[in-house]
Amino acid sequence: MALALHEARAAGERGEVPVGAVVVVDGQVVARRGNEREASGDPTAHAEVLALRDAAAAVGERRLHAATLVVTLEPCPLCAGAVWAAQVGRVVYGAADLRAGSMGSLYNLAVDPRLNHATEVVSGVRADDAAALLTAFFADRR
Repeated sequence: MALALHEARAAGERGEVPVGAVVVVDGQVVARRGNEREASGDPTAHAEVLALRDAAAAVGERRLHAATLVVTLEPCPLCAGAVWAAQVGRVVYGAADLRAGSMGSLYNLAVDPRLNHATEVVSGVRADDAAALLTAFFADRR
């Protein structure tokens, strides 16, 4: 989570919403990204989506069964969908997202029995640190 928080801080310094994501496979970091929506003009350039793209390229496989996605904020519907599409084995996230969280707060795509893949989810890891980054970022913009 420390690496994901580092990516989130860097994203915030670039004027992006401070969310960071890291993908780990077999104990090795294979991808790490922060949000890039503002810089790229791409509404799908969420940290999780970018990190999953990089991870798939790094391991040479679109299915990431052995991967753990570590992210500072609970994935939204877009990112939860990307986790599902990549068949990520595990997601570890920091702060819950009560407005758009899709791995337990508002929806739970990780374990929806109507889908063909379930993902283990661990929530609340360094949640206070992740939430503080977001709170400070949005306070500065108000």
